[in-house]
Amino acid sequence: MGLLIEGRQETIVETRTIDREDCDLPVIHARPEGMPRAGIVLHPDIFGVRPLFEDLSRRLASHGFSVACVEPFARVDSDVRSAAADDVATRMSWVSGLRDVDQLGDLEAAANMLVVEDDVANIGVLGFCMGGMYALQAAKLDRFEASVAMYGMIRVPEAWRGPAVGEPLDNITDVVKTLAIFGSLDPWTPPEDIAALQSAWRERPDCEVIVIDGAEHGFVHAPERPAHRPDDAARLWQRTLDWFSSL
Repeated sequence: MGLLIEGRQETIVETRTIDREDCDLPVIHARPEGMPRAGIVLHPDIFGVRPLFEDLSRRLASHGFSVACVEPFARVDSDVRSAAADDVATRMSWVSGLRDVDQLGDLEAAANMLVVEDDVANIGVLGFCMGGMYALQAAKLDRFEASVAMYGMIRVPEAWRGPAVGEPLDNITDVVKTLAIFGSLDPWTPPEDIAALQSAWRERPDCEVIVIDGAEHGFVHAPERPAHRPDDAARLWQRTLDWFSSL
C-alpha cells in the first residue's frame, strides 16, 4: 500500500487541544513509550486532522519520534468544519482567509508542547499539500531544525491568495535543511515553480528537491487516492525518516 512502515516501538496516541489565544487548537499527539529521540510537527493536507493523520502520527512515533499534528482550520467553527469534512471546494475557499501568523504560530506552539511534555530538544516539521506549503514557510523559523515538504505549493495559488498569506518563495534561501518532494504532473506545483525552487537552492547543498516523473498531486500519504504510487511512497517515506534521523 505504500504506507509508512511500522517501527519497533510501542506508541501512545491522544487527541487533545492546545490553548491558543484565539482558539483551542486540535492536535493529535503521538509518542513512543520511553524517551523520544526527537520531535516532528505535522501539518496535514486541506482535509485537516482525521484518522489518516492519527495513523501517520502513530507510525512516525513508532520510529522513536514525538509527534504533534495540528488542525489547520482550528479557527473555523468545529460544526462547520465537520459539515465540510469531505467538501474540498468549501475547504479551499477558506484558505485565502488563513493567516501565516496563525498557521506558523500553531506549528511553533505544537513544537513547544513536544519540548515541554516529551522532553525533546530538536524538532522537525513535515507537511503535505497545503501543509507542505506551510512546511516550506515553517522551515524559515528558528524553532525547527529540519523540514520535509511533500508536494507543497511553491507559489500560492491565485484562489488562495489573501492579505495575510505569504509566498513560500520569499526568503526561501533562509531555511533549515529542507527536503521538497513533487510529482512532475502535479498542476499545483508546475515545472516553472519547481525550477524556481531549485534555482534558489543552488547554493544550498543541505536542501534537496526530488521530482517523481509521472506522479500527480498527493501521491505519497493517502493510499485511498487514485494518484497513490505505492513503490514511490514507500521509498519516499524511508527518505523522510532518513532526513529526520539527524534531529
